[in-house]
Amino acid sequence: MGTGIGWTIALGTTTAVAVALAIAARPRDPTFSLHSISLSSLHLRFPTPPIPVLDVEFTLSISLTNPNLNFAPISYWPSSICIYYDDTLLGQAKVEACSQSARSVRTLRLMASLDGLKLTHHLARLMWGVIRREMESKAVVKIEGKAKLLIWEHPFVMYVESNVVVDPLFLDVLDQETKSRLHLSFSTNNEKENKNKNVK
Repeated sequence: MGTGIGWTIALGTTTAVAVALAIAARPRDPTFSLHSISLSSLHLRFPTPPIPVLDVEFTLSISLTNPNLNFAPISYWPSSICIYYDDTLLGQAKVEACSQSARSVRTLRLMASLDGLKLTHHLARLMWGVIRREMESKAVVKIEGKAKLLIWEHPFVMYVESNVVVDPLFLDVLDQETKSRLHLSFSTNNEKENKNKNVK
């Protein structure tokens, strides 16, 4: 009887550990969060003289959080954040290649350039935003890279869409809502290389 109880307890403990490991191994989406915006420079140009256009450059401070305990490290390839206003692409911010350890937060400082000519097409709405002290914009980025799980590296693609409300006068971040989707491939880079060799 004692032996049977012991086996039951051991089996229950093993099952609980297996379930806990399965939950821990399930990938969670990394998160982006915009902390601050600062004005870097202004550039005056005359694309259609004599009408001047003012291009704007900002510095964005963004935190990138990797909540996964089992991925160490994650490597990101270079990418670009596309910045939209009223469904118009105003500019981009380049994201350099980087890596990040498990359960960590990394702060990125990115330069974003906005096209002044495209901004003039929304001048009425921009002025209303200045009066209300609220300007809504959207940032979209597709990030590709690889995540190391145990001893294997798996490719992944992450899509991030962030809706941000900013005070256009003082550049304070008033509100933001970020959605992200992580697609992790459980085929390793070695498997892909072997497939390519077989095709050749």
